[in-house]
Amino acid sequence: MPVQVVPRDVVEAVEGRQGVNFATAVPKAPPTAERPQATDIDAIIDRPSIARANLAPSTEKPEGSREYVDSLNLEDYTVLQQHVMFWDRDRDGQIWPHDTFIGFYELGFNLFFCLLATLIINLNFSYPTRLAFSYLPDPFFRVYVPSIHKAKHGSDSGTYDKEGRFVPQAFEDLFSKFDRGNKGALSARELWSIMSANRLAVDPFGWFASIFEFGVTFLLVQKDGMVDKEDLRGIYDGSMFWRIRDAYRSEKGWNKGFGFHEFFNLSREVGQEELAKNRSRFPLLDGIVSQVEKTFPHKLRKA
Repeated sequence: MPVQVVPRDVVEAVEGRQGVNFATAVPKAPPTAERPQATDIDAIIDRPSIARANLAPSTEKPEGSREYVDSLNLEDYTVLQQHVMFWDRDRDGQIWPHDTFIGFYELGFNLFFCLLATLIINLNFSYPTRLAFSYLPDPFFRVYVPSIHKAKHGSDSGTYDKEGRFVPQAFEDLFSKFDRGNKGALSARELWSIMSANRLAVDPFGWFASIFEFGVTFLLVQKDGMVDKEDLRGIYDGSMFWRIRDAYRSEKGWNKGFGFHEFFNLSREVGQEELAKNRSRFPLLDGIVSQVEKTFPHKLRKA
């Protein structure tokens, strides 16, 4: 089978756009030309290849979500820990199955999906995070926030490093490589391209985890079939989860993402109307959520 080759003029065009004086693409490795790196972001983000411990900057927000970090006192947590703090509002360092369930319920998902997400997350990520404390599995399937970096899986984008820090270069590369037309957003097809490109050999768990994570992201924040760059960055540092929860508690509700009626091809108007009314879907469960939140720190309740 002949080796696929990209024309030299295409490679030179890629390198010309990138403005560097060394090779970033070669003809006999087509992906290097098809997926150009973000090479000019250091003018906006200082040393973008160095991972940030507690901030998630982008070219649009070089300081990241600093107000969010300051308001919730999250400066002592890594970006990956900040990503999951929405589910650990009592800050005991443990995400119980009921914490996962309530968090997804507050993000607008129905009871079936909340249960499914709880099973997937707590069954799969409890033991890896437990290993920092014991070789014995947790009988309650809790996920441990201090060691959440141990739940990092293969076939991912590399935006979190192995310690849970945020790598600006990797995040910007997602859009440089896969955002066709420089829209500042990613379509479902482009998200699938990311997952396909990052897929490692013999890593079915990583494949499934990536599909679940990007799938949930699309269900939460897509607008007209696109996931906005800053919305995706907010998913990475967790700030978007609080925005969505607060939107559901407002009169207008959350105006992005899919409701399950939309997911099954019913009208968008019906789906968004149901999303706006999502705050009172199940009065009994809403009451339980309210009761649980009375024990949370004031700043977290008002985030």
